[in-house]
Amino acid sequence: MNALTPAVSTGPLPASRKIHKPGVLYPQIRVPMREISVHPTAGEPPVTVYDPSGPYTDPSVQTSIEKGLARLRHEWVTARCDVEAYDGRHVRPEDNGFATGERLTPEFPIRNRPLKAKQG
Repeated sequence: MNALTPAVSTGPLPASRKIHKPGVLYPQIRVPMREISVHPTAGEPPVTVYDPSGPYTDPSVQTSIEKGLARLRHEWVTARCDVEAYDGRHVRPEDNGFATGERLTPEFPIRNRPLKAKQG
């Protein structure tokens, strides 16, 4: 990456910790939550909220642009048998604002085939 590529915030967020709760309908799906500590003088338990930050704020997960993100839902989605893979299009210059040279963000080295709903 170059100096113009935006950095990704990683690591734990202050005064909180990432946790996962089992899904209600599908317990094998781990729903990301965040326990936020309140001031000790409040005498209250931590507040639990939904956490959409992904793996980047989970200290137990190693992230790498070269490896991509784990496909956590892939098996669950394909087991329903209502999707199919297709060949997605390649990145076009306009997708990157026609950037060139050092302003061009590198493409991800791993290319997963996108999924789409089957007919019907």
